[in-house]
Amino acid sequence: MSLINTEIKPFKATAYHNGKFVPVSEQSLKGKWSVLVFYPADFTFVCPTELEDLADHYAEFQKLGIEVYSVSCDTHFSHKAWHDTSDAIRKVKYPMIGDPTQVLARNFGVLIEEEGMALRGTFVIDPEGKIKVLEVQDNGIGRDAAELLRKVRAAQYVATHPGEVCPAKWEEGDETLTPSLELVGKI
Repeated sequence: MSLINTEIKPFKATAYHNGKFVPVSEQSLKGKWSVLVFYPADFTFVCPTELEDLADHYAEFQKLGIEVYSVSCDTHFSHKAWHDTSDAIRKVKYPMIGDPTQVLARNFGVLIEEEGMALRGTFVIDPEGKIKVLEVQDNGIGRDAAELLRKVRAAQYVATHPGEVCPAKWEEGDETLTPSLELVGKI
């Protein structure tokens, strides 16, 4: 069963954020758009390139009213140590959630049980706490924050323009489609 349009399950976790350990729960995500980016582990190879890319685009996410959360099955202590020792991770200003109990990874269907790590899962969550975009890929394949921004903008557009849909490669300001009987077979 797909998680699209399902409400996020309750959770309690601790994140490393701006030099502090802060509590995070499903309530933290409600009331605004949120992005959860799961990754396998701290102190790895592809992961810092992705988190740095997100950090480089973080101001753009913030302008759209979106909070970004990175999540791995490491602890918030490990996140702090990584933040303190890696030039790439030092750029991260968004909350880094620790999931050592693997509750979040399991709730979002990205836990690799036999390894105790998460797949690369990306989830866009609307202000009501419903999952609007999900993408899961093999751990050897890095993601692109610019493409994630495009998808978030499309999700926000569709949410505020009922009856319209965003076609492939849609960018903000591009034409949208209004599904109708007259449109069938004309694209």
